[in-house]
Amino acid sequence: MERIVIATDGSKPAREAVELGLELTAEDEAKPILVHVIPDIDVMPTSGLGLSIPPAIVHEPTDEDRAPLEDALALAAERGIDAEAELLAGSPAPRIVAYADSVGADLIVVGSRGHGGITSAVLGSVSRAVLAQTRLPVLVVRAARSAVEVGEET
Repeated sequence: MERIVIATDGSKPAREAVELGLELTAEDEAKPILVHVIPDIDVMPTSGLGLSIPPAIVHEPTDEDRAPLEDALALAAERGIDAEAELLAGSPAPRIVAYADSVGADLIVVGSRGHGGITSAVLGSVSRAVLAQTRLPVLVVRAARSAVEVGEET
């Protein structure tokens, strides 16, 4: 493998995906490319109320938008891994897939919060959508569940 795209949104499952993705890049001497997707537009809640505010405006990236990438880059640096990072805008799954295709990625690594079927149907699932939209191999990293301490009553 030469390039591994690792998606992050700053969540715990995404951090676990970043950690595992970085381990894979180190083992295979591949280039890690960290990506985070932000909205391309902000829908204004006041639209339709007769105000002269546009219904949507272009989303301007903020420090908060860049934070997941900064955290992932710091983790890579701690491990002595030279990683690239790219802030993307749009709908997460299609943008991750399109970007991975554009850089010739060999693998996409994404985290999964492990929502059940009903929650995923209502909220959507980025990892499921990435799997459905790409022909590349995808590694979905599920969130680790915290173990109950020995002797703790439930």
